[in-house]
Amino acid sequence: MITLRTNTLPKYCYGAARSMVHLRGLYLKECFEAWKQAKAIDLVLPETDDPSYVSLEDLLSHVLRADRGYIVWICKQLDLPDPEIEPTPALDAIAEQAEGYIAHLIERWAAPLANVEEKRFHRGEYESNWGVRYCIDAMLEHAVMHPILHLVQIKELIAAQTGERRNN
Repeated sequence: MITLRTNTLPKYCYGAARSMVHLRGLYLKECFEAWKQAKAIDLVLPETDDPSYVSLEDLLSHVLRADRGYIVWICKQLDLPDPEIEPTPALDAIAEQAEGYIAHLIERWAAPLANVEEKRFHRGEYESNWGVRYCIDAMLEHAVMHPILHLVQIKELIAAQTGERRNN
């Protein structure tokens, strides 16, 4: 498991933003750990029309692509430089490259928001890539919650499927 120490982040003008950047990195890594457990047991995802749930690789790609998208969107709305995050690895390479890519995401998320004053996080709402309006603070909260959502889903599916296997 990858560890992230809070002292790896620079000092931020807005401490809550620093905390949210830290938390999303922690939960992103925890979600990946659960994903690896799911992969190890050949977890079967529920049938759905959602393309993010076609396979475990699609699910991981969705989580990582979204994480990249949040900070790119935030930087764009705040007129900050592009955080220069590499594209999400291809599906056929995502399992092998995910850990390094997660480290890259964590590293690229660390600094862009450090010098942004607190009032800029609350001022104004901007349309997200999926059409919902968010202030920057709310998008940061969304970025924290997104890997948690998928972490819980994966853990519940693992529990259900390993329980089923024990009963068969």
